[in-house]
Amino acid sequence: MSATETVNDDFFKLHQEFSAPIYQPYPVVFAKAEGCWFWDKKGKQYLDVFACYSTLNQGHRHPKIIEVIKKQLDKITLTSRAYLNEEVPIFLQEICRISEMEQAIPMNSGAEAMETAIKVARKWGYQMKGVRRGKAEIIVMENNFHGRTVTTVSCSTVDKFKEGFEPLTPGFVVVPFGDIEAVKRAINNNTVAVLLEPIQAVNGINVPPEGYLHQLRRVTQEQGVLLIMDEIQTGLGRTGRLFAWQWEEAKPDILCLGKALGGGIYPLSAVLSSREIFSALNPGDHGSTLAGNPLAAAVGLAALKVIEEESLAEKAEITGKYLLEELNKLNLSPISPIKKIKGKGLLIGVELTVEAEPYIKKLLDLGIVSLVVEKNIIRFTPPLIINEKEVAYIVERMSKLFG
Repeated sequence: MSATETVNDDFFKLHQEFSAPIYQPYPVVFAKAEGCWFWDKKGKQYLDVFACYSTLNQGHRHPKIIEVIKKQLDKITLTSRAYLNEEVPIFLQEICRISEMEQAIPMNSGAEAMETAIKVARKWGYQMKGVRRGKAEIIVMENNFHGRTVTTVSCSTVDKFKEGFEPLTPGFVVVPFGDIEAVKRAINNNTVAVLLEPIQAVNGINVPPEGYLHQLRRVTQEQGVLLIMDEIQTGLGRTGRLFAWQWEEAKPDILCLGKALGGGIYPLSAVLSSREIFSALNPGDHGSTLAGNPLAAAVGLAALKVIEEESLAEKAEITGKYLLEELNKLNLSPISPIKKIKGKGLLIGVELTVEAEPYIKKLLDLGIVSLVVEKNIIRFTPPLIINEKEVAYIVERMSKLFG
């Protein structure tokens, strides 16, 4: 056994001894990352087509974001929002401009953003719509994923996310994803919002029927119900538009962002809406000790600039079409285990007729870092900076498995 293998074994022993058993990592220890690439402790190179659940849209360690965070560390990092700092108002102004919204609440994680949106919708329902206190309902979709807090798992239909964490938070009504008639039937006088991911990422890379988002926007407006879009994974260029709602001009009342908002450097999320909707909140109704800190704001501003200046949404659309075309060529063999390839932009799932886990491990051996979605889907969500040469790297290695 080599010295590097001994080092890797030591890291896994440390993980097993001191990490609570909520993750079971693959047998590789990454030591360096840049752009679309990882290097492990042994010096082996891997193409990252996972991008930490779409967090690394700008790639690993983007130099412009790294430069900003270094400068900010020498200036100021934390004030609490009980006091003002120079960075946060500028960041909020920019994120409102880019999202076509009026006001924002900065938070730290995607799950916190979802909790915030749910609180806002309920408060709005009681104060503005006149729903009786304690009766507010939010319509959610089957197979959704909005986070791992007690409230966000309470609205999930995936048993493994909920089991053992009861009692769950009430107030959610579940309908099938993509079924506009089911939404219409579910709306009643207590309905304050409809909440969904425009494309379901964690539970299958599920793309709704064309026109669904536009219809949903119309129905919620007609019924006086808020439309909440969870764009924590689909937002900031991932699907080939800056936001997935832009494919069908279905601008939501409340927009939740996260992951790539921090540029893969720092945890950052945001909830955006109108002044009218946020007017349901009063000072002290919501907050977070670390949210809206100047370090996060500086990073967020840099992350947004990179997305715009490097046209990452446009690149995702072009490169995503190319990758889909190339992956579909692998699906011509009658004995191929590939059932379907689906997605939009660079949010792609390769659905198999068999379990995907063995193929994830084989791809890792071939120098590709991916992840299983559900049990039978390989996830392809690379950094949006990926180029054609790197796409060819993916296809060449996938050909070894499925060609």
